[in-house]
Amino acid sequence: MGCGTCSTSSVAGESKSSCGTAAKDINGVNKLQVYDWLSNIDLPAEEAIHKNVELRFKNSRKEICTNPNSLHLFTGDVVVIEAKPGYDIGVVSLTGRLVNFQLKRKRQNKVEADVRKVLRKASQAEIDKWKEGQKLEHPAMLKVREMTKELNLMMKVSDVEYQADLGKATFYYTAEDRVDFRELIKKMADEFKVRIEMKQIGARQEASRLGGIGSCGRELCCSTWLSDFRSVSTSSARYQQLSLNPQKLTGQCGKLKCCLNYELDMYMENIKDLPDSNIILESEAGQAVHFKTDIFKKEIWYVMRGKEITSPFPLTSEQVHEVIQMNKKGEKPFSFMEMVIVEEEEEKDPDYSNVDAQDSLTRFDVKRSKKKNWKGGSNSKRNRNAGPNKGKSGNAPTNKGNQNRPPSNNPPSNNPPSKKGNPNRPGPKNQLRNNKPDPQKNKSDKPRTKK
Repeated sequence: MGCGTCSTSSVAGESKSSCGTAAKDINGVNKLQVYDWLSNIDLPAEEAIHKNVELRFKNSRKEICTNPNSLHLFTGDVVVIEAKPGYDIGVVSLTGRLVNFQLKRKRQNKVEADVRKVLRKASQAEIDKWKEGQKLEHPAMLKVREMTKELNLMMKVSDVEYQADLGKATFYYTAEDRVDFRELIKKMADEFKVRIEMKQIGARQEASRLGGIGSCGRELCCSTWLSDFRSVSTSSARYQQLSLNPQKLTGQCGKLKCCLNYELDMYMENIKDLPDSNIILESEAGQAVHFKTDIFKKEIWYVMRGKEITSPFPLTSEQVHEVIQMNKKGEKPFSFMEMVIVEEEEEKDPDYSNVDAQDSLTRFDVKRSKKKNWKGGSNSKRNRNAGPNKGKSGNAPTNKGNQNRPPSNNPPSNNPPSKKGNPNRPGPKNQLRNNKPDPQKNKSDKPRTKK
């Protein structure tokens, strides 16, 4: 069985020495890592140890080397390989049959004499020396940048890589023109006391080695999975109807973004069926000029020429082809407005299904009836606020029970009041219900006169 993270397996009962998740490069990220989907397949005994292995070095640099000593290597093992001069250290990134597939994909047809060999697994002393060289790389890059400023050289040193035996240092730089750095190499040899090698790389390769975050919020494609850099031109942006804004179309490398080529084939396939946008359509009402095109809907918008206030109207690609054929024969349609696409959208009620037996979505839309007042019924408020002229007969509403009963000065009876209350009991509530003035109170009151 293989490891769940690095997809490695054990051979002949041997356990792998290290895991690919622990063997990360100097930047802490496994760049251009390949998933071994053949790791769980048992291989024959003669194919258990493959001849070739893939090694990973600093950043995204990879190389396929031979395994002449038939070492049992797994993903993440640190091995020593031969170099000229000395030796170097690399991390195993891929083993098995997939290495041969990588050779075919990269079309690496090298002579066997030029392919480097894996000598042995690295010891702890060799690994410590290798890490010591990695600590010297960043100060060396800053020192060389100061030297280039002193010599007024139009170049930019972007990365440095020390060999594992500290006998050689490779400096990667970018430059637009050819640079004469012979004087620079002399100063570098006197300063670092190692063999110096200069390698010129492009802007895309520089971004691939350094890495970063793109405008989409993800890691750069060139530093994670993209291995072949194809040329990107502004025509790919024109086909996709993108605005030629250099701030939006350029990446961190200063070149056009590689992702402009990802969907270009789909756009090119759909553009084949569309008519030429430079053709002017003629009708009896006037001429129509191209306004814009919706490639995937295959709708072309035109606007009438020579009219001050005109709104663009859409036509399908089939209709435009028909009009072009008619114009070639000398015929003209009466008007383009008869051919305009009319989209009638039917308003449909949303179909909500109560799958989880939840409450209805329209439960708040139902208006609830107001609660009736238990005192005097539902018309109590209306009777209270009614004026003297708002009754049915033109008079104020009265209580039917007390309508024909004359007022009396007798004291109240000793009988207990009923549940509905005593209608003869004086009080403000009873007066409001009957809406009838008290005659005893009116006799005692004197009319007020203004002085």
